[in-house]
Amino acid sequence: MVRGPDGKLGTELIRPGETPCFMGAMAAYVSPRPFLVVVPMPPADLQVQIFGTKKSADTRKALRFFAERRVKTHFVDLAERAASLGELKRFAQKFGVEAILDRESKRFADLGLRTALYGEEKWLSILAEEPYLLKQPLVRLQNKLCVGVDEKLFKEWLG
Repeated sequence: MVRGPDGKLGTELIRPGETPCFMGAMAAYVSPRPFLVVVPMPPADLQVQIFGTKKSADTRKALRFFAERRVKTHFVDLAERAASLGELKRFAQKFGVEAILDRESKRFADLGLRTALYGEEKWLSILAEEPYLLKQPLVRLQNKLCVGVDEKLFKEWLG
């Protein structure tokens, strides 16, 4: 990491004629110095936690979004390891249980929960045991939370 012409850390310098090591959504701009192209880089300590399954298209989309921007991700595959009750409570406090509960999922119908009227605590315990009932992906960056894929919000997070 070097200090760019704007004085901020987290930029990579590319000389004209060289091919950058990545292409994609990261915008490059020409610096005031005529021989440098500066490409913004995310901070090194930035890590996004994504809860979902590999089969979910939206989960793969969220993983691809952050990978294209070279942001470290910690993927929690709900098929292998369910989210903890504490993590589920964090999302439920912000969005409510109904927002993280996927009533349209096949597993929801298989368990016969279409007419179930449970309280918030009961739903959270069911979600902890049955992760396929969750809307996917659940995304967390430090104290910021998101249910589903919201690229506009993700871009705001990354600044």
